[in-house]
Amino acid sequence: MDRRNAMKITAGLIAGGGIGMFSLASVFKHKPTIDTEPHQLNYETNNDVWGYTALSPEHTARLAYQLYPDGSCMYATFRSVISQLAEIHGEPFASYPYHMFRYGHGGVGGFGTICGALNGSAALFGLFVSEKSVRDALITNLFQWYEKKPHPIFKPDDSEMILPAIASNSVLCHASNTHWSKVAGVEIESKERKERCRRLTADVAAKVVESLNALFDNTYMANTHNNQNVESCMACHGNEGKLKNTAGKMDCNSCHDESFGHKVLSDVHYRMMKE
Repeated sequence: MDRRNAMKITAGLIAGGGIGMFSLASVFKHKPTIDTEPHQLNYETNNDVWGYTALSPEHTARLAYQLYPDGSCMYATFRSVISQLAEIHGEPFASYPYHMFRYGHGGVGGFGTICGALNGSAALFGLFVSEKSVRDALITNLFQWYEKKPHPIFKPDDSEMILPAIASNSVLCHASNTHWSKVAGVEIESKERKERCRRLTADVAAKVVESLNALFDNTYMANTHNNQNVESCMACHGNEGKLKNTAGKMDCNSCHDESFGHKVLSDVHYRMMKE
């Protein structure tokens, strides 16, 4: 047998073995047990003084965009909602200390953690929704929407700047900004990236109002933006899995690369593990 034929046979065995491993892995594929079916989220208000009144998502987006230079993403998201309710109801909204939310800029004081617009949105959910399970469902839906929805969507009337809409794949400020900048081909300190965050804040403010409007109108649907990456990982590594070594809902792949060995053999290995 000459060298060329030997190499062909070897390559065939490797390819065949790879196909076999993938086939074996698919047979042993572990199925997530997480309940991810969309369902209506019902919530009964408790007549709290911090009651919510339906607002226009479009107007809220424009207002958040206008407020952004005064205090950045978290501040603009929160104030865009509360300032409107102050105009409608007066107190206690009129005396809200908005300045406290300036800390959320750049992922909390420039630390690059949770996106400020999401931080402000979660604060709004916390202000109006006292039931933990409902509040958590609202946050989960919003955050998963943020991960997978290409942004920015909002386009101000007085700007001719054209920005690409790109999914962030992460709720973290530094990862979201870095990914967008890399794909868009701009520097992190560029005017394009800064404008992206300003418009993204408008997007999130509109979404949080849309969510609150639906919740208090009894038309809100939960589990509408499920992340399959998370479902797959948590099936093994979450509380219901054999490898109970992590907790969370954010996209795992934004921080963790899945190796070839893990893709091929993890499910087989998991099936063979003792309970």
